[in-house]
Order: sequence, then structure tokens, then C-alpha cells
Amino acid sequence: MRAGSTLALVASFVLCADVSGLYTTQSHFTNGLLPNSTSGSEAFREVSSGGVDQSTAHHRELTPESRLLLIRYVDGEFAKTVVPLPRGKKGLKIVPGKPLDPNALKDTIRLAGGPAANSGETVQITKIEFRAHEIAIEINGGPSKHFHLMDHLQVGVGTLPDASPQNTHPNEGVGAAIIVDYRRPVPDMSPDDLKRDLSVLLDFTKQHSATVNWVDSLPPEFQQAIKDNKAIVGMDHEMVVAALGRPDKKVRERTPEGDETEDWIYGTPPGKTIFVTFLGDKVIRVKEFN
Repeated sequence: MRAGSTLALVASFVLCADVSGLYTTQSHFTNGLLPNSTSGSEAFREVSSGGVDQSTAHHRELTPESRLLLIRYVDGEFAKTVVPLPRGKKGLKIVPGKPLDPNALKDTIRLAGGPAANSGETVQITKIEFRAHEIAIEINGGPSKHFHLMDHLQVGVGTLPDASPQNTHPNEGVGAAIIVDYRRPVPDMSPDDLKRDLSVLLDFTKQHSATVNWVDSLPPEFQQAIKDNKAIVGMDHEMVVAALGRPDKKVRERTPEGDETEDWIYGTPPGKTIFVTFLGDKVIRVKEFN
């Protein structure tokens, strides 16, 4: 009986003991290249070391308002390259807040066939695309060439077309692509936050803001409209992007007179929706529905 009591007492101590140390978790990946199933021949090559800080895993996702601010104040900005940027469609993937692996960067540039921009060069952000867990950024027009219908139309009467058409877009497809991978839904951020995330590649500190300098040169009524985030009649496409960002949808129509118009649509009914109608490069009508 006494032996049974002793065994029960020992068992109770074991069950009550602090064994939390046996179940530890690691909030960061180990140093070095992140585990990555992609190879140098696949779509993107990751050259950042470390992982994602899991302490930020519960931050709220990027809001539509913040997305418009990112487009307005980052798209079109100039910066100096901190390191060479690889050419080609594979692009360069980074994880915010983590240093680059120089050897992996060299391999990426070598596999891409060289740099699209060398260290210390001034480059421009020409497009921002938002994905589920990433922000894709084009530099100097990006690495892809675009289809131009007029380049493929040939008209002739009784003569053969030139077998070697001239390249009318010599600088197209020589830019770079940067993929900022957050490893979770893109968090809410300000333009300065995105510039900080890009700081391992691009230095914005010594560059004048393209947005501010350009806006200051506009007529007062357009300056005020951009400041108020409004589109008004007479604006061109660039002004509307500065005021409202890039549209959620575009619709083209032809008027009874034969003129082609284009509606830029912001928002989705039944929520607040703005229709900005262009004729050519000028706004001819703005309608807002709440």
C-alpha cells in the first residue's frame, strides 16, 4: 500500500513539472538563403537571407486607400541603385528587412545575362502590381517587350515587304523587375514603408520626388484637385493617376459621332464608385456614385 502511494506521488510530480521547454518554436528562419524550391532557371531567384518576422503576422492587410497612395507616391519615382539589378524576365525577389546574399545576387545576374542597371545608376519605377503576398515593381519599363500592332501591319502594292523591319522600340524590354515577397498577405503600409523595404536595392534619399516636382508645375486648379484626390475635367491621364491612382477597371465605348471614349472606373457598386471619362488624353466628364 505504501509503495503504491509513493508511485502515485511520483507520477503527480512528473505530470505537474514544467516541460514547456520541450515545445519551443522558432520565430525566424536560420541565416543564409531561405528554403526555396525554385532554381536559377525558374521564374524568380531569391537572393535575400533570413526569413519573415512572425511577430508581424497579425498586422492588417493593405487597404485600398494605402494602395492608391503607394501608386501615387512610389510609381514614377526615381532612385539610385545600391547594387546591380539583373536583366531578363526572371526578376529579383527580396524579403523585406533581410540582407542580400552577394553570391546569390552575382549568380542571378550571371544567369540573366548581365545587369539591367549597374550600381549607382539612376532608375525609375514605371509600374507597381499588387499580388496576394507580393508587390511586383518594374524598373525602367520592365524586362518584357510589348506587342505593338502597328509594327506588324504591312501595306504594299505590287512590292514585297521589307524582310527585316526596323526596331522602333530600341529601349523596350531592357529594364528590371523586383518582387517584394512578404510571405503573407501584403500588409498595410505607407509609401515610405515600401521605399524602406526596397532600400537594399534602391536609394530614394538623394533623389527629388518626381511626383512633387511635376505637380508643382501644373496649373493651380489641377494642383488643388490632385491634393484633394479628385479628378476634374481637363486633366490628362497622368494627372488622374496622380490624383486617384490607377483605375480598378477600364471600359472603352464609341459615341454616336464615332468618337472613342474610355471610362476609368474606381470602386465597385454599390459602394462609392467614380467614373472618369476620357476623350483622347483629356477628361471630359467625372461622375461619382455613392
